[in-house]
Amino acid sequence: MANSYRLEMLRGTAAVHGPQIATLIGSLSRSVELLTVDIDHEEARAGARDVSDPAYPALARSLRVRRENIRATIASLEALVQCTPKAA
Repeated sequence: MANSYRLEMLRGTAAVHGPQIATLIGSLSRSVELLTVDIDHEEARAGARDVSDPAYPALARSLRVRRENIRATIASLEALVQCTPKAA
C-alpha cells in the first residue's frame, strides 16, 4: 500500500513541477549528447571502437555506463510526466 501512495505523491509532484521536470529532461539530454561526443573522442584516440576489444579505453567504458544511467533517468522522468494529469 505504501508503494501506491508514493506513486501518487510522485504523480502529484510531477503535475505541479512539470516545467522544471521538462527543463531537467532537457539538461540531461544535453549531458547525454556531451557524453556521446566524449566517448567518440576517447574511442578515436585509442583506435578501438569495439567494447569487447582489450584495447578499448576504460574511460569510454565508464562514460558509456554513465550515459545509459542518464538515459534510464530520462525515460523514467518522461514516463512520470506522461502518466500525470495536467495541473489546473
